[in-house]
Amino acid sequence: MSLRADLALISEWIKPGSHILDLGCGDGTLLKHLRDNAKVSGYGIEIDQSDIVKCIASDINVIQSDLNEGINNYFDADSFDYVVMTQALQAIKHPEELLDEILRVSSDAIITFPNMGYWSNRFQLGISGHMPVTKSLPHYWYNTPNIHLCTLTDFENLCKQRSIRIIKRRVVDSRHKHGNILLKLFPNLFGEIAIYHITKK
Repeated sequence: MSLRADLALISEWIKPGSHILDLGCGDGTLLKHLRDNAKVSGYGIEIDQSDIVKCIASDINVIQSDLNEGINNYFDADSFDYVVMTQALQAIKHPEELLDEILRVSSDAIITFPNMGYWSNRFQLGISGHMPVTKSLPHYWYNTPNIHLCTLTDFENLCKQRSIRIIKRRVVDSRHKHGNILLKLFPNLFGEIAIYHITKK
């Protein structure tokens, strides 16, 4: 089974043999891939019962929990080499607090989120007058789980405020391609999804 494009990008940033925590791990696809191909061990946290059953079937260590309740009750400081959280930051009630917790239990984290500054989002809101609906933001305003949408600039400002160092950033389109010259020149305008590797200062 081929790995989803964003997960393939993330797996390139994780050193073989690492111990990781995957927040909102879904069916455990990333953990299984890293275990089978890079000797990575770790845990997932997931709230959906059907995904938890799939994790167990794949012999993935998984904890059923709501990320809005935090992770401090489960893990000691520096328990992991990496924490991964894909496409969930915008759905967290207090993302700034969760980022602090993430960098307490791990020295490094990889975070991805949809970029609200993407040109199509700006156009739909500014010209059409409605909340954006795109491939990376597929829900309507009344049924979206997203409560804290942000731009690249917003996230990077938050990192400065929380003394978080950005090691690496990759900005991609909806197909997770990153070679476009416009993406490189104007990432906050033409990047649909942001992928950050962060650490404590």
